[in-house]
Amino acid sequence: MKPPIQHNPAHSRRSFIENGLKTTIITGIAGIALLPGCGNKEEDEISPPEDLMREHGILNRVLLVYDHFLKMLASSQPIPPQLLTDAANIIRTFIESYHEKQEEDFLFPRFEKAHKLTNLVQVLRAQHQQGRLITDQVLQLGKQAQISTDGDKEQLVRLLTSFIDMYRPHEAREDTILFPAIRDIVSKHEFDSLGEDFEKREHQLFGKGGFELFVDKVAGIERQLGIYDLAQFTPKL
Repeated sequence: MKPPIQHNPAHSRRSFIENGLKTTIITGIAGIALLPGCGNKEEDEISPPEDLMREHGILNRVLLVYDHFLKMLASSQPIPPQLLTDAANIIRTFIESYHEKQEEDFLFPRFEKAHKLTNLVQVLRAQHQQGRLITDQVLQLGKQAQISTDGDKEQLVRLLTSFIDMYRPHEAREDTILFPAIRDIVSKHEFDSLGEDFEKREHQLFGKGGFELFVDKVAGIERQLGIYDLAQFTPKL
């Protein structure tokens, strides 16, 4: 006959605490997975303002390339027409035909319908049109075997300067005034739908990873011009 099992209060209490801790940890981990931003789906989602602002990052990097072209012209260095064309084509394809069309098709009409920031929207529309005219002329100059005549160089300086001077305040107003106001004029459902519309059009035009594709394109131009290394822009005081 087996001896009776002795009840150990300390052992029972310890088991109860250990089981309780295990339950708490497991429940906590499950809860974390349900929090917004913790699942894979949420990590992949980008809000409409963030999407538009990161596209402005590509615009800014092309503006830096244009800045460098101006420095080259000022120091009488030849500008390779292919690099000029490559940079202008990023503006034409990603900024004008995609990013600005997103604004014109999905944002501007909503602000006009809500009677909000209509004066700003009017100016932004006009600047989009002016930017496209400038890009047309830059691409035309890029078709030449060389940009060598004084007249062509002067025209390129004028075009690049005009483009930079317009788009730096243009994108700053959008980032600080227009994009933050999107939430004020649409419902949460419509706000989420905007993000889906943006992603759908990007995939239709460029396939998955369109943003990354154009980041790589502008980085390639920067490398050829010798301005890719970020450390070179750190001032030595």
